[in-house]
Amino acid sequence: MQTLLVAATCFSTALLPATGTASTDLPVLNDASSATVSLDAEYRLGRNWARILRAQAPLLDDPISYQYLEDLLWRLLPKSQVQDRRLELFLLDNPTFNAFAVPGGIIGIHSGLLLAAETEGELASVIAHELAHLSQRHYAQRLEEERRNRPLMLAGLLASILVAAADTQGGMAVLSSTMGANAQGQLAFSRRNEQEADRVGMQTLVEAGIDPHTMPQMFSRLQRNYRFYGQRPPEFLLTHPVTESRIADSLNRASQLPEVQSHADNSDFNLIRARMQVHHSESPQKALATFRAATQDSDQLHNRYGLMLAAIAAADFALADKTWNTLDASARRHPWLLLSRVERFLAAADSASALEISSELIALYPDSRPVRTLHARALRETGQLQQAIRIYKQLTRDYPTDTLIWFELAEAEGLAGNILAVHEARIEHFLLTAQFDLALKQLEYAAREKDLTASDRARLEQREQEAKALRQEMKEQF
Repeated sequence: MQTLLVAATCFSTALLPATGTASTDLPVLNDASSATVSLDAEYRLGRNWARILRAQAPLLDDPISYQYLEDLLWRLLPKSQVQDRRLELFLLDNPTFNAFAVPGGIIGIHSGLLLAAETEGELASVIAHELAHLSQRHYAQRLEEERRNRPLMLAGLLASILVAAADTQGGMAVLSSTMGANAQGQLAFSRRNEQEADRVGMQTLVEAGIDPHTMPQMFSRLQRNYRFYGQRPPEFLLTHPVTESRIADSLNRASQLPEVQSHADNSDFNLIRARMQVHHSESPQKALATFRAATQDSDQLHNRYGLMLAAIAAADFALADKTWNTLDASARRHPWLLLSRVERFLAAADSASALEISSELIALYPDSRPVRTLHARALRETGQLQQAIRIYKQLTRDYPTDTLIWFELAEAEGLAGNILAVHEARIEHFLLTAQFDLALKQLEYAAREKDLTASDRARLEQREQEAKALRQEMKEQF
């Protein structure tokens, strides 16, 4: 973490020229030829910054929760004002409450947001708000405003978000006063920006069939709970200041919008929230105690699901099975609960039972990302490596920037003895995490392999050129 803070501090402050002469690495807003950052420059910078994010911030390996959030995002996106729909979702393994949408279509959600929200509408309101910041180009606007005081670059803004994303403790007191001041000044949205994002975001909610009142409800509750966050509140409250006047204004705006007729359904949200509660619990035993008490107070599905997950985490598979058997037939047909049974058997090293369930699921949901991911794991654990590799390759084609899938593909190729394929999967993983020296080293190893075809050599040479060009581009950007 200390290394990250030093790097991020340099990342942010080194971009500010000491003598008043602007660096030429990125578009500077006091340059008369570049009064604003172009959309293309935003996109390229944001996508390359995402490589650093993947390397520095822990990603949550939970395909079920990821799919839920991606589905919710795509429910909102077509109703938003975002023009460029090339979005990429990041689910960060971070219990703090935060979300961000930065240039390049990068949407980041801390897993702690699923704990902070109490309904799907509240969760959606935060995502809609962030999409509004993206569609209104508030980052570029803030850069334009800052240029009057000092030459500031977009990369400096992104450094602060990177630090917050990688801080899983919610502390950040270790930041130097200089870095802290820079981060706060760079990240804080103006009152006008916040009001506009509220207005645009609530309109998105209405268009998506979600009650716009969930946005002021979420912000109001966060403000009431502010005292529980100690000396440093959540990053979201630092960058999106919540005041009484803002809450009142958003309530007034919500009341003027068309009434949403659809009935809110929080069943899936509650299941995913239970997953996060177990994941972020202090210990599996603590989670067991929490959900035992919850099931006694309310015998709802999400409480029993949480108890089952806690039992799996505690390796109490007898309790997990007992809880499963208490579910009614419709609940036991729910794909997420069936996938959790696959997780249970994989955790118990019963890969044959896991594969039996995942095979049934893949027949029903052949395009499902979490189904394919867990089915591939079950195939790999049962030694059916070629079938696992085939699915992993399909996943990398459908989700080419998912480092977790590339990592699992490399593992499967290694078990199958496909050394060249191992190198190539690792190359992609390292490029996606901005580890260019390691990627080039893997290319060197791959080129030494015996029996390479002319096509193999041409492919490796082209990837080497692309890797070097990408490394140079990021040197110029960051």
